Amino acid sequence: MGKPTTTERVAVIDATGLILGRMASHIAKRLLQGEKIIVVNAEEAAISGKRLSIVKEAKRFLEIGHPRKGPLHRRRPDRIVRRTVRGMLPRKKPKGKQAYKRLKVFLEVPEEFKGKEMQTIPNANAEKLRCPYITVGKLAKEIGWTPIGE
Repeated sequence: MGKPTTTERVAVIDATGLILGRMASHIAKRLLQGEKIIVVNAEEAAISGKRLSIVKEAKRFLEIGHPRKGPLHRRRPDRIVRRTVRGMLPRKKPKGKQAYKRLKVFLEVPEEFKGKEMQTIPNANAEKLRCPYITVGKLAKEIGWTPIGE
């Protein structure tokens, strides 16, 4: 008796114009069901609220901890999205650890996924918001991330 063969489902999700929290909870649920998920265009995800209050809260969060000992707070947009999804998984349990390993997040669309069909999450669309919002990329720049090439 060998291992049962499983066909791994892979979903490529385009984060452009999606609300970060709703997208992350949807992705976490699918990861727990055994799906492998790849998120592209992470810096285009939206965080609802006024820009100044979001940036102020993020900067206050960065002050927590020792500068060299930790905890380390990531500033790259793909790491922010990945960390948001991690917060919605039971990461200390084995099923949560396995689910988190099935998640990949990219800043833009890698060459290997350019021809593939990309999914979106309709109930996480930022166009439904009636309040102001900021993208994860803009937030990352405000808190100290410098994109390569700038």
